[in-house]
Amino acid sequence: MGKDPAMQARRQTGRKVMSEVLGAPYCERRDASTNDFNAPIRRLSEEFAYGSLWTRPGLDRKTRSLLTLGMLTALNRPHEMAIHLEGAVNNGCTAEEIREALTHSVAYCGFPAAIDALRAAEAFLLDKKML
Repeated sequence: MGKDPAMQARRQTGRKVMSEVLGAPYCERRDASTNDFNAPIRRLSEEFAYGSLWTRPGLDRKTRSLLTLGMLTALNRPHEMAIHLEGAVNNGCTAEEIREALTHSVAYCGFPAAIDALRAAEAFLLDKKML
């Protein structure tokens, strides 16, 4: 699966983008916990999500981060929300922009999902001393 040169190039691009978005410490922890069981899906996330989607033209990374936070709110995925809050800040999102994206999600995701996301964002932003 990993021998195709085009896939290898896309994976290398994806790993670079992932490191820029989520930060080197996240990638180091991820690499250290990669094993035979989780490696295939992690490879796909590098090749597809970060190597293909995050590198497409048309949206800057800041906008992609805000969209990602909205979608994770809709899916109610707090673990991924915590990871992508780091990415949003790395991509230049302010606390106000994050708050507004999550507030906007109330109409489309419902109060319970939006409140859970806001709670996660508040804890993250307090920890980062952004609030």
